[in-house]
Amino acid sequence: METKLKLLVKNYSQNRTLGDRPKPFVKWVGGKRQLIAQFQGLNVYPPKNFDIQNNIYFEPFVGGGAMFFDLLPSNAILSDLNHELITTYRIIKNNVEDLIIDLEKHKTDKDYFLEVRSWQPKELDELSIASRFIFLNKTCFNGMYRVNSKGGFNVPFGKYTNPTICNKDNLRRVSNALQKAEIKHQDYKEVLKIAKNGDFIYFDPPYYPVSKTSSFTSYTSEAFLEKEQIELRDTLVELHQRGCFVMLSNSDTPFINQIYSNLTDIRTLKVQANRAINSDATKRGKVGEVLITNY
Repeated sequence: METKLKLLVKNYSQNRTLGDRPKPFVKWVGGKRQLIAQFQGLNVYPPKNFDIQNNIYFEPFVGGGAMFFDLLPSNAILSDLNHELITTYRIIKNNVEDLIIDLEKHKTDKDYFLEVRSWQPKELDELSIASRFIFLNKTCFNGMYRVNSKGGFNVPFGKYTNPTICNKDNLRRVSNALQKAEIKHQDYKEVLKIAKNGDFIYFDPPYYPVSKTSSFTSYTSEAFLEKEQIELRDTLVELHQRGCFVMLSNSDTPFINQIYSNLTDIRTLKVQANRAINSDATKRGKVGEVLITNY
């Protein structure tokens, strides 16, 4: 009986710890929270020799930040070229209570959604940019982030019954976690100039499209196709030569597999991810992804 009780207490403690951990504050197409268990099962996450207390964790395409919020490193640099996303990270880190107050003013209504969507971020202060960003994410179709060639957000209303626009407890946990992170609106090449031996970099870039019709979720107004994917591969090789631990996710396509083949000490693993962004429910389901590591 005593052994059983100790086991119950241990399980409760572990579950409570997991429940108290911060979670991504936005829904993000391609978010990695669902894949962390697979990464751990493949013994590639986190790198066994990564010193989480002293070395730096980099997430240059941070998105929802699922990996950062799971790892909770002592030193981190989170970066992205999505200005609204990075502004939101900074507001959560530095001004979470005012953000919570502003988020609670929003309402779930299509006409109101279209009004907020029409607001121009360049005309808003940073708090309003963050509040708008989270509101649109929580109420738009499937939490997609898509912009047109001019950088305008153009995802339709999601028709949710009662979405949680403001999760106060999680926002405060996120804010606390971000106190140990540096947040940059910067190209990944610039950010990684300071990466050194023993640091851990996780790349989750815009995925290479699996077909000519699948590239419909433009993350920024800039493209990220063959040229950009090859430049990213070359950066990975350079980081490997510096002694960094590097891990990269991408689509399981002939092009991606080809550009990472025949590289010394670089291996390619396969994982399965759930995708639910197709308007046709019959076309949703598991899709293959590749996981590239140098360790």
